[in-house]
Amino acid sequence: MSHELRIGALYLLLGEALLALMGAIIKYLSDDLSTEQVVFFRNAFGLLLLLPLIARSGPAILKTSHWHWHLMRGVVGVAAMYCYFWAIGNMPLTEAFLVKLSSPFFMPLLALWWLREPAGKYSWLALLIGFAGVAVILRPGSADAMTWAALVGLLGAFLAALAKVTIRRMSATEPSQRIVFYFALIAALISLPPALLNWQPIPDSAWFGIVAMGGVATLGQLAMTKAYRIAPTGKVGVYVYSAVIYGALMGWWFWDEVPTLATLAGAALIILAGLVNLWSPKQAAGKN
Repeated sequence: MSHELRIGALYLLLGEALLALMGAIIKYLSDDLSTEQVVFFRNAFGLLLLLPLIARSGPAILKTSHWHWHLMRGVVGVAAMYCYFWAIGNMPLTEAFLVKLSSPFFMPLLALWWLREPAGKYSWLALLIGFAGVAVILRPGSADAMTWAALVGLLGAFLAALAKVTIRRMSATEPSQRIVFYFALIAALISLPPALLNWQPIPDSAWFGIVAMGGVATLGQLAMTKAYRIAPTGKVGVYVYSAVIYGALMGWWFWDEVPTLATLAGAALIILAGLVNLWSPKQAAGKN
């Protein structure tokens, strides 16, 4: 395993932990706020928290000639956010996390089609094992598995994969801070009108969660953007499966959700997927 892949995996594991915490906060806020409000506040407070970081780096960090990529990443990312946040509000937290985990299955396909970036046979094997773990947990053959919330979540997973591949496309010229800042700016502007149209009174108890959501979301985005700039998308994408572990822990801790045998079996496959990608033979890694 190369040094770049190892560092990229660590950044992705950190990013997924922070975004899983964001998911728990979103579920808490969804009882009092509309999905449109939650999406707007996530982006608006994330933008505010980024301003000191940008000020320290200087205005030169914002200079770009790739507005079209930033706009595409912003529009696709906000669309994915609406889908994912709505799914969180209408599904058990652990199940919403697991639907989101179908995103890595799309990423190597998009990276191969768009970036001509091969993932390698061990990365494909790891991705297939990980996706099999998600399938075991979701039990797609059961009568109540494929709900509207799950379908919306799957659409969000595809859009999230496209957004992440867009980050990889920009990585040659755009630093992490610039990518995250323009995403927060574009996303805040796009999500403001729907939030105003679906505004609900905000209880005082929700403001701490709103601010915390913006903070952990911004840090998670910085970590994940760094990961996708360092390492190929198809090779590090498997590590987003760590979200199932974070989701299970938070579901148990905050909502007393006890993992089923299917969840445990799926989690075992997901961990195996990560190990396959981490400890593939060095001679095979050279071909990947």
